[in-house]
Formats: sequence, structure tokens, C-alpha cells
Amino acid sequence: MNQLLAEVREGLQRDGPTEAALQTMLNRVVERFGYAVGTLHRWDAAAGLLQLQVQRGLPAALLDRVRQIPLGKGMAGLAAERREPVQVCNLQTDASGVAQARARETRMEGSIAVPMMVGEKVRGVLGVAKPVAYEFTDAECALLLEIAAALGSCL
Repeated sequence: MNQLLAEVREGLQRDGPTEAALQTMLNRVVERFGYAVGTLHRWDAAAGLLQLQVQRGLPAALLDRVRQIPLGKGMAGLAAERREPVQVCNLQTDASGVAQARARETRMEGSIAVPMMVGEKVRGVLGVAKPVAYEFTDAECALLLEIAAALGSCL
């Protein structure tokens, strides 16, 4: 088992699903992978929205725009809807329509949104990004899915 995944599981078991614990775990993921931005959204079924729980590195001007994300909107909303990772190699040049145009304001390029699946239920979405064009490998996607599931199990 990957050491980072073990750390995330142990930290959440020890500290519980507090905002501080979630922030610590997100920080570890961002630092270990060398990402610049990270977000963790919780699925709020009653509201039908992804609600921002913790983040690292988002420009302040974007915070209000990403606090609530509808299912199917942007990368996080699509990842939750599709129940699979959604990635873009370069947000700055992407024309696929997967990412919202305002995502360019992050100044990030390589980006991925990973659903937090617990069984068949989506509990939220983990999003990370790099400031360079980047294609996430199958191994990275698999590890991020496992980390996201561990995070989702406490939401």
C-alpha cells in the first residue's frame, strides 16, 4: 500500500473528519505529488451541490465561484456525475468544454477531479492541479481514487 494512502487513512482515523484533519490530508496530497492547487468538495444531496470543504492554493478571487458546484458543471461536477476522474492536460488551452472558462483564472494547466466513491455513493470530489501541462498516469489516477475514497469515507 502506498505510504501516502496509509498516512491519509491513519490521519483520518486518528483525527476524525474535522476541517483541520481534512485540510492536513489535502496539504499532504498536494505536497507529495508536487501540485500547486487542491480542493475537497463534499456532496450535499439535499442541496444537490458539491460544497467546498477545504482548499489550498486557489486564488481568493475564485473562492466564491467554487464554494458550490452543481452536478455536471465543470470538472468537479462532471467527475461526480460520471463517477470517474476527469482530467485536462492544459486548462489554459483546453477547448473540450470539460473545464469552465473561468478555470483559466487559476493559472494552472494539468488538472484532475476525482470522485470520492464509497461503495456506489459519491461523497465528494478531490481536485488537484499543476502549473504545467500534465497528463496524469493510470497509476496516479488509481492512487488518487484510493485517497479520494479514504477521504470520502469520513464525510
